[in-house]
Order: sequence, then structure tokens, then C-alpha cells
Amino acid sequence: MRPTVRLLTGSALAVAAAGFLCAPAHAGDTDGLEVFPSSVVPGGQVTVNTTACGHGGTATGDASAVGAGTFTLAPSTHEEDAIGQFRVPPSAQPGTYEIAATCAEGGRRVTGDLVVTLTSQRQPVHPRGSVKTGVGGALGPDPVQTAAGVAALAVAAAGGTWLLHRRARGDGI
Repeated sequence: MRPTVRLLTGSALAVAAAGFLCAPAHAGDTDGLEVFPSSVVPGGQVTVNTTACGHGGTATGDASAVGAGTFTLAPSTHEEDAIGQFRVPPSAQPGTYEIAATCAEGGRRVTGDLVVTLTSQRQPVHPRGSVKTGVGGALGPDPVQTAAGVAALAVAAAGGTWLLHRRARGDGI
């Protein structure tokens, strides 16, 4: 009976230690100010949220570093988030800016980073030119090579047809 008790006690202590070590890392992730999108072009809309103010908490946001002034974070229906929005001014310069929020109750201050860029990372990039595969393409840049490839395929098709025709006639192939 003793080995079973030791095994159970050791397992319980290992689970408790793992939970104790993981809890602070998770709590640190949720108490900051989340900025979405984290990278934006001048004139873009930004949404921020935090759980630092508790259930039903409100906060005053400060985006004056980027030139947007103050904004309000109101309670959300999503868990215990307080959410607010602001627009980055069209005159904003590229760089990293600190966005802050101060909770109405308790005065807790949380911050997050916003990166302003001149090009949107969401715009698709359209490829130009031919693909360099190493084998070549049917519509490559050289029409002579394309014609030679088509001629080789035509000769192969004609030769295959001739061989099949001879076999069907019984000429010994």
C-alpha cells in the first residue's frame, strides 16, 4: 500500500507544481493592452482591449503619442474585456508608439505597442514575370524553344501512332 500512496502523493505534487509555475505566465498575458491590428497605415482604424479593469470596468485610453488623443474603453460582451477604438491620423509618421489605458476604478495603467508603417501588410502582392522553375515553361520568354518543344511532342505522337498501327496490322513489332 505504501508504494501506491507515494506514487499518488508524488503525482499530486507534480501537478500542483506545474499549475503553480504556469499560472503567472498566463496571468501576465491577459492583463496588458492588446492592440489590433498591431501594425497600421496612417488613417487606419485601431481597436484596443484589456481585461485589467475587471468585469464591467471602463478605462480612458491615451493614443496621443501617435496623435490620436484620448478615447474610451467600454465593457464588452466578450468575457471581461473593455474595448475601445481610435483612428490613426493621416499625418502620423512611421514608427512604434506606446498606447496606454487607465482603468476608471483603481487607476491601473496598462500599455501596448502600435507600429505605424507606410505600406499595409494586408495588401496582396501580385507576382510579375515568369516563374524560374529550372525546367522552363510552355509560354516562356523564348518562342523558338516553345516551337521546338511543340515539334518534339508532335514527332513523338506521330511515332507512337505509327508503332501502334504496325502492331495492329501484325508487322512483327
